[in-house]
Amino acid sequence: MGEYCPSPQGDSALAAPPLTLPSSSPATAVRPSYGSCDRSYVKQVFDNLHGSISVDPLALQFVDTEEFQRLRDLKQLGLTYLVYPGAVHTRFEHSLGVYSLAGKAINNLKTYQGVELGIDPVDMQTVKLAGLLHDIGHGPFSHLFEHEFLPRVDPGSSWSHEKMSVLLLDSIVDKHAIDIENDYLKMVKDMITASSDPASTTSAKEKHFLYDIVANGRNGIDVDKFDYIGRDCRACGLGCNFQYWRLMEGMRVMGDEICYPAKDYLSIHKLFSTRADLHRTVYTHAKVKAVELMLVDALVEANDYLGISLHAHDPEDFWKLDDTIIKTIETAPNNELKKAKEIIQRIRRRELYKFCNQYSVPKDKLEHFKNITAQDIVCSQKSSEVLLKEEDVAVCNVKIDLTRGKYNPLESIKFFMDFGCDEKFPIIDDRVSHLLPAYNEDRIVRVYAKNPELVDVVSEAFENLQMRMYGEKTQVHETPKKKKIRSN
Repeated sequence: MGEYCPSPQGDSALAAPPLTLPSSSPATAVRPSYGSCDRSYVKQVFDNLHGSISVDPLALQFVDTEEFQRLRDLKQLGLTYLVYPGAVHTRFEHSLGVYSLAGKAINNLKTYQGVELGIDPVDMQTVKLAGLLHDIGHGPFSHLFEHEFLPRVDPGSSWSHEKMSVLLLDSIVDKHAIDIENDYLKMVKDMITASSDPASTTSAKEKHFLYDIVANGRNGIDVDKFDYIGRDCRACGLGCNFQYWRLMEGMRVMGDEICYPAKDYLSIHKLFSTRADLHRTVYTHAKVKAVELMLVDALVEANDYLGISLHAHDPEDFWKLDDTIIKTIETAPNNELKKAKEIIQRIRRRELYKFCNQYSVPKDKLEHFKNITAQDIVCSQKSSEVLLKEEDVAVCNVKIDLTRGKYNPLESIKFFMDFGCDEKFPIIDDRVSHLLPAYNEDRIVRVYAKNPELVDVVSEAFENLQMRMYGEKTQVHETPKKKKIRSN
């Protein structure tokens, strides 16, 4: 975050610890009512992406809890900073950014359609709180904890950061005696889970469009993406020509659904294509994935001793987990963590798992593709001086799409001709441009050798697998000779 701008009421917890609200406890403080905009209680914080953000009194009560402050120790992009040094921004600033954008989005709708839609201060407060708290349930190293670590130690688990956000939200309200009505709290929780569990919003008999602002399960356009796309591009030094403000200015509710001007079709496509580009060049960068594969191995090794996965089911324990768990492993006295420590030391010395090669799954094979495993690679080995074992190989199956798998997400979006027209309609992309992609999904298989001396053997087995599955080598080129080091 940037420089904090103090108000006459004193310093806020947003600036730096110690983190306390001025002169009050929840039981004795006189607080404005839900949705109040009393400026004497509002605090200002300067964000390097959105500028000055006004934090209302109720939001500030959540921000000033240790559960929310924990987000300062969760890097937004996990271990990506080891490849992109600037990617050290945190979930803390992202959450404040989404809070700000959620407020701007609902305020735009209120300005132009407030009377028609019946938008009131309660609606505005609820949407902003959902934006602020939507990521509070993320585990260490962000998505790595949820999608890589937990499936290894707890196969079949339905754990998600959205569900943990809901549990933590209940815990925070009870623990810190935050004055918020149960109906409003339920709306906030439903808005948080709207994208991962669309059924959670079925109870909303009216104003369903409110649930599409922060986490949109209907068509994928939401302020969460607006913030992290701009923030991640900036942090990694990448250009971003997607202009979220254009969509926020043009959005309009028609039939309880947020619709957009037809002229913004390509701008919306740019939103999804920019996100896909970030996945390809940043989030799933070959070396980023190598580091992540190594750290997951270290966490798995440390799990029995530290009970990491057990904390994932209890919000009172979970919020104490953050990225500093690496230090916990390194300083643990127990010899049982020797292997985990060795892996982390390898990461620090940049002795990463060696990327051998990758291939993109052919288009006609995408429909029935199943993830490749280390066992598939080992079983494809032919005669060799070295007999591969599964623990010698790491495989990364990468899926990159436009948020809807093989389907075009723009097919789920409704448009209107102009603001004088009351008809909404879908748009077929080939009526806009013939340069748009015919396919909306990529599947990429990458293979790594955990021992650098096995790069040659693993690469050969990987090529054999391609020949067996597709009758040809589908990788772009052979593994470079400089990476091939035959074992003695």
